[in-house]
Amino acid sequence: MEKQVVGWREVVALPELGIIGIPAKIDTGARTSSLHAVNIDLFDRDGEEMARFDLDFGRGQAYRHCEAVRVAHRTITSSNGTAEERLIVKTVLSMGGHDFRAEFSLADRSDMVFPMLIGRTALKSRFLVNPGRSYLISNRDDAKEEFL
Repeated sequence: MEKQVVGWREVVALPELGIIGIPAKIDTGARTSSLHAVNIDLFDRDGEEMARFDLDFGRGQAYRHCEAVRVAHRTITSSNGTAEERLIVKTVLSMGGHDFRAEFSLADRSDMVFPMLIGRTALKSRFLVNPGRSYLISNRDDAKEEFL
């Protein structure tokens, strides 16, 4: 199967969370994907540990309340070298016509340009990255205004 080529930034969706048009930075330097989340809380549903969190769209936009299956807690080292314990959740990622389950660490990305980072684990065996191009499988105009 031929791998699809993506740019260093793309517009993606998290259909299980009801979110479309989210701009994401494609980052082969990061192992784990990351999603900007606040008000993170764990709870139990029918014996399964779940995470409840809000996706903060910033600039006065309303929060989106989400729930996802908790996968793990992991120590994640950020780009500035700081290690922190983060909650990892798993949900469907929709990218370039492909839907697949991916793991995301929930983190405060309020000081970052992109609310989502897609790491190499999610990209592996599916995509090739052209770091000199943007929006090869998506259209920047598809990004929802609340994310821009």
